Amino acid sequence: MNFNFKEDYILENDVVRLQPLQATDYEELVKFSINEPELWSFNANGPDNPENLKKYIDKALIQKEKQLEYPFVVFDKVKNQIAGSTRFYNINLEAKHLEIGFTWYGKEFQGTSLNKNCKFLLLEFAFEKMQLERVGFRANNLNVRSINAMKSIGCFQEGIMRNFSTDAKGERIDAIVLSIIKNEWFSKIKENLKNKL
Repeated sequence: MNFNFKEDYILENDVVRLQPLQATDYEELVKFSINEPELWSFNANGPDNPENLKKYIDKALIQKEKQLEYPFVVFDKVKNQIAGSTRFYNINLEAKHLEIGFTWYGKEFQGTSLNKNCKFLLLEFAFEKMQLERVGFRANNLNVRSINAMKSIGCFQEGIMRNFSTDAKGERIDAIVLSIIKNEWFSKIKENLKNKL
């Protein structure tokens, strides 16, 4: 498959729909910036207020134009409302790898089956449609909830990048790096994850 950054890829199942992020999604996402700014405490440059959300969306769309990222808005089909956002980033089609990140959900969507369904659709698309060899993940090493979620879908921990970035307070953080490679997806992770949905 030839992946086209200008094409609208919609990934969905009975639980969730991932659709390309658009500037107009600001109106639905801004409630999280106003009411739940702590969602982005583990990383810098999160959309923790309406102004930062505008910058966040603008930057994501610019990165898409540069063919470096492909951002999605996450729509919970069970609750019938937008739940958050996620994206493919560090996309390298020649080397056949990318990363999944910038993932966040409002509090009422956390701890539900939403995240596993999102990750299943993203991984299925990456390995089976884009025919990639590796999908990477990163997180603040202190973000235990996020790390546990990644490990629960079958991610392999590769290591720690020390003093890699900053959190929302400007403090330096270490970042954990995890991944799934193609043969792992087809040999066990796809089936295991499907059984958890």
